[in-house]
Amino acid sequence: MTEQAELHTFSRRDFLKASGALIVAFGVPPVLYGPDGEAAESKEPWKIPMDQLDSWLSIDADGTVQAAVGKVETGMGITTAFMQIVAEELDVALARVTIRMGDTATTPDQGGTGSSNGIMTGGKALRDAAAQARAFLLGLASTRLGAPAEQLAVKDGVVSVNDAPDKNISYGELIGGQRFNVKLTDKVKTKDPAQYTIVGQPVPREDIPSKVTGTYTYIVDVRVPRMLHGRVVRPPTMGARLVSIETPRKIPGLVKVVHQQNFVGVIAEQEWQAVRAARELKATWSPADTTLPRSQDELYTAMRAMPIKASKVGENVGDVDAALTGAGRTFEAEYEYPFQSHACMGPACAVADVSTGGATIWFGGQKPYRVRHAVADLLGIPVEKVRVYWYPGPGSYGTNDADDAVGDAVLLSRAVGRPVRVQWMRADGTAWDPKGPPHVIRLRGALDDKGNVSAWNFESRCFSGTLRAAGALKAGDFLAGQLMGLAPPGADEFGLAAETYVIPNKRKVSHVLPWTQSLGTGLRTAHLRDPNGPQTVFASESFMDELAAAAGADAVEFRLRHLRDPRDIAVIKAAAERAGWKPRPSPNKPNGAPIATGRGIAYAPRNGSYVATVAEVEVNRESGEVRVTRFTVAHDCGFVINPDGLNGTIEANLIQSMSRALYEEVKFDGSAIQSVDWNTYPIVDMMQVPDAIDIVLLNNAPDMPAKGAGEPATRPTTAAIANAIFDATGARLRRAPFTPERVKAALRQRA
Repeated sequence: MTEQAELHTFSRRDFLKASGALIVAFGVPPVLYGPDGEAAESKEPWKIPMDQLDSWLSIDADGTVQAAVGKVETGMGITTAFMQIVAEELDVALARVTIRMGDTATTPDQGGTGSSNGIMTGGKALRDAAAQARAFLLGLASTRLGAPAEQLAVKDGVVSVNDAPDKNISYGELIGGQRFNVKLTDKVKTKDPAQYTIVGQPVPREDIPSKVTGTYTYIVDVRVPRMLHGRVVRPPTMGARLVSIETPRKIPGLVKVVHQQNFVGVIAEQEWQAVRAARELKATWSPADTTLPRSQDELYTAMRAMPIKASKVGENVGDVDAALTGAGRTFEAEYEYPFQSHACMGPACAVADVSTGGATIWFGGQKPYRVRHAVADLLGIPVEKVRVYWYPGPGSYGTNDADDAVGDAVLLSRAVGRPVRVQWMRADGTAWDPKGPPHVIRLRGALDDKGNVSAWNFESRCFSGTLRAAGALKAGDFLAGQLMGLAPPGADEFGLAAETYVIPNKRKVSHVLPWTQSLGTGLRTAHLRDPNGPQTVFASESFMDELAAAAGADAVEFRLRHLRDPRDIAVIKAAAERAGWKPRPSPNKPNGAPIATGRGIAYAPRNGSYVATVAEVEVNRESGEVRVTRFTVAHDCGFVINPDGLNGTIEANLIQSMSRALYEEVKFDGSAIQSVDWNTYPIVDMMQVPDAIDIVLLNNAPDMPAKGAGEPATRPTTAAIANAIFDATGARLRRAPFTPERVKAALRQRA
């Protein structure tokens, strides 16, 4: 295992002043305390006992608290929320709490971060552990102070006797540097929320100052002794096979060229030397495999005709076929949603040190605990020989390129027996990251003589978002493994809309299509923020809007009359009220102005959270450009730990999902992906953000369970914008993204 260097406080500003080389090192994350009070590595560092209080919490001699959690920070401020939870339960100042995360040897395995579960599972675990630690410490203090526990009070980690405040003892004096040596129990009650003074408050994020000053340590800043640099040479066309390699000569610093089947990489002393070597390496490849579609149109046509791999019925009530056949007014529409890239702010980076029969990994993804298993599988070594350190990356929101960079670094490090850093470049990150899967969704519906929906049939066809796992678990999950001929185990993930409309004859079914021919290419599919959510809700909420328009009904009222869940109803009402929604049918009456304005609404539940979004848009009839001027969001995720953090998360959800709705689409032909940079894969920029975002938080009460917020607000955005475009122009957009060309085409068709 590689020795880590000490942590330096060397800022980017210092670097610019010195005009020298930027070398950022880092410290060994704190480890659990041994029985003698001294820091000690576990004999089984890959197995952190989940039922031991010491696995979650330790207190130093100075009274500072170190809490460990099996979640990681993906940019939404969850670290600050964890600090609030621990500080609240222990009755210590927020500044005394440090959160450790992402080191597989010293933090409990909670599966990493995903599905908006950080607060739901990580927060709950920390709350329970901190509450038990407080009770344990009060027991110790009772003995030391000679007073019953119920007569003791705690303030900033100091326990005192109620009627004798000068009689006190600190947490540090009680246990500092020692183990609790107790098992977790569910018999200890957490604090009464009525007594909260830290949780629920808008505490500033702890990571922002260092990010603003440029001293925050990201995965790209990691340096280890004797480290080399690697780059991977990808097949130039999809499905191409390596025929031969001619090693470049006279490239300073080139250490080795590595290839195994279709995996090809170079290793050099310096990063630029590795870049140059990769560019000058002469590799001969076979022609492209032409079994992949050659355009978006061909893709959607192929998806309609592909054999079905697996199907799932999500809901089936009444007799849908009979109801559609016998209805007087029936409607049908198809919606299409494309491949989308994660397009993270920066491409992936990872460092691997494979030596002496083990591996140490530094990476910036969401699930270090799973990645260690994939590394062990790739190397053919026991999982206990692998240690993964997590460092913040450029954001991920699903299964981006972070895991794949690990696979690259591991293979290159193994070839030279030294640490190797692999930094992907922009074209790698956009073209080769796993993609959010495309969908083709057909909806059929009917209205009765009262204008209510009497029949509803939702049928989706999609590629599985878990063609590769949500977090690499096997060697075949890595792109490197796939280029070596390995296949991921994969799983079928179905695309079913999450709405809960009450319709007498209703059926929802999803078909997963075979897509293994995409393995080893940039069109393999995986989780992208809110997997399948934007795609399926785009279809269901657009179609609900179409039915409302056909019935001559207001879009809000029409939805409400078909809902029964009070939380569904509440978010729709709250969003409409805050937006100043005035009831009327859509589309709005045209006024002949070159800029048409409109509003649209969409809603969706997600894993116990509920969101309704009103989008207000301007549509330039001549250019086809769409600008969202305002979002109004009603958000119900139960009790909120940090309102400021939640508001920032919701805003980020809206802007990213707006970008996906208006701009993002992976372009490709029969041989290669054409979306390789910000020009060929445009995203929203600062000039295109809305003028206002209004957020209404519902059910923010201590008696409501805290649910996820990292993804729910992503879900309704595309549909809300589509419905607003229809309200503004009378033109219905059924293929995302809503580019100017598609808007103009819809306007021409409308005319």
